[in-house]
This record gives sequence, structure tokens and C-alpha cells, in this order.
Amino acid sequence: MNETKRRIWGIHTQDDSLFLKDNTIAIGWGAFGDLTDMENDREAFKKKYAEVYPQDKKGAIALAAGMLYRFRYEVQIGDYVVFPSKSNREINIGIVEGEYQYEASAQEYVNRRKVKWLKHLPRTVFSQGALYESGSAMSLFTIKNYADEFLASLDTGFKKTAMEDEDESVGATAEEIKQSTKDFILKELSRNLKGYALESFVADLLDAMGYRTELSPQGGDSGIDITAYKDELPPRILVQVKSQDGDIRETTIQSLKGAMREGDYGLFISLSGYTKNARKYLDSTPIIRGIDGDELATLVLKYYENLSPKYKKVIPLERVYIPVPVDE
Repeated sequence: MNETKRRIWGIHTQDDSLFLKDNTIAIGWGAFGDLTDMENDREAFKKKYAEVYPQDKKGAIALAAGMLYRFRYEVQIGDYVVFPSKSNREINIGIVEGEYQYEASAQEYVNRRKVKWLKHLPRTVFSQGALYESGSAMSLFTIKNYADEFLASLDTGFKKTAMEDEDESVGATAEEIKQSTKDFILKELSRNLKGYALESFVADLLDAMGYRTELSPQGGDSGIDITAYKDELPPRILVQVKSQDGDIRETTIQSLKGAMREGDYGLFISLSGYTKNARKYLDSTPIIRGIDGDELATLVLKYYENLSPKYKKVIPLERVYIPVPVDE
């Protein structure tokens, strides 16, 4: 098979022994049944998955059915496999040698293929970017961004070269992790908190930032969603919150300006962004601050520990440390 046409698959498991000792890769979803006679059609996989696992959400159905489809029809003999094993913290690289097989007697990993492991390398010889890509949350996925690095690891002398070179992927990886986390925050806010529920969340965030807030009654028509104070004295900050998907227009911000009295400050918070004219209006009106979705997510990350438990459940995050480039 032409080397350029070989795909590189990443795969995860909870059973390292099955993979390494039996020269096998496998995925689960045993209740789905044998994939042998399933037609080569993604929609057919999604339809059956929804029937077998009706409790799963729409997004989870598409994701899982897609992995089953790819394992059955897209993984080919001659493709490479990258498997990060937890038991010994190694990156195992192999080549697919067998067609799809269904192991009915298995308790979990019923969908299998035979592989030949070519190399077992310590994680430390790979760049941070390669490790991040191979650590995808999915059980089966394609390796794209760092495919060349994983293939190069099969060459003699890779260990010495990789460990001596400066890892230039650290900065990019750190930014990717932060951006993907902010994307997750905005998706969860948009999915779970609309309208008054988002206003309540923003009030809680402002409290976490050290402000004293008063949430306006639900359904009020004053145009003010939250009133905030830094302490017991003026000025007061009038806050308007929007959960719409489209960018905020200038006229919408002007409505906040119309509700302000002399000495007030305004704060406009949106899950989305602002139109060009709205940005110009904010620039020319310094007493109103506009916060878009990206800035809101940044504030959530900064003050996450001070949020109420209620909202930590909506946005479940764990504090971790990630490598960053050293300033020259």
C-alpha cells in the first residue's frame, strides 16, 4: 500500500493487556452487535445506535456511531495505530494486520482488529503537541497534525534526536488547550443557560469577582438585568446580558445607555460578539464596557474557584497545570 495513503489512527482503551499482549486493537459498545453485516452507510449506523442506546443525547449518538463506522469501514490493513498505554506510560505504534472481527464472548471490547506493534517509546521523546493530539477524549480518532512525528519515531535514532531538540510545540499546545476550554465553557453556557438563567449566572460571576449585585426581577422591562456595586458607595454599574447567537448591534447597546443616569457605568455582556458599528460605539462611549464570549470565558476561568457550586456543575472543570514556553 502507498505510504502516503495510510491513515494514522489514535486509539484508547481501559485494557492495556488486551492490546499489547494479544496484538489487538478494539472498541466497545457490545450491545450494538456484530458490525460485519452493517451496510457501509453512516446514517445506518446512527439509526441503529439510536435504537440500541435511546438514552444517549443526539451529539453522543453521532459521535459513537461515527467511531463504530470508522472502525468497521475506514480502518484498513496497512494503516498505522498510535496507542498511549496507561499502565507503562508509553506510546505504542503499530500497523493494522487484520480485517474487522466480532468477539461475541468478550465482556466489553467486542469489535477487534489484529495489529503488529512496531515500537514502544517513552512519552518523553514526543513533543507536547503530539502527546496532546494522541490524548484525544475519543476512543478512536485520526492523527493529523503530528502524523509525521509519529511516523518519524519508527526511524532509528529518533529517541536521541527528539529528546535533544527544543520542543517548539509547547506554546501552541498551551494555547490550544486554553482555547478548547473556553470553547467548552461557551458551549455549556449556551446550551444550559438562556435568558434569565444566564443573567443569574453573570450575577454570580460578578459576585465571585468581588462585586455586590442585585438581580432584576424576571420579566422586567427596565432594560437592566443586574445592578452591581464595587462597595457600598456609588458609582453603580448597570449590566445587560444577552444570550443570543448573533452579534450584538449598536442599537441594542444604545438601549442600555438610555437606561443609565448621570454617574452610572454600563456593562454589556454577550455570549457572542459585536458588530463593527457596535464596536465603534463602545469605543466612543467609555462609560460602557462591552464583554464578548471570549472575554466572558476568560473571566470564568480566572474566577472559577469562587463560583457557586450550582454553576460549577453546569461548567465542570478541573484545575491543571500546562507547560508554557519560557520567555527569551
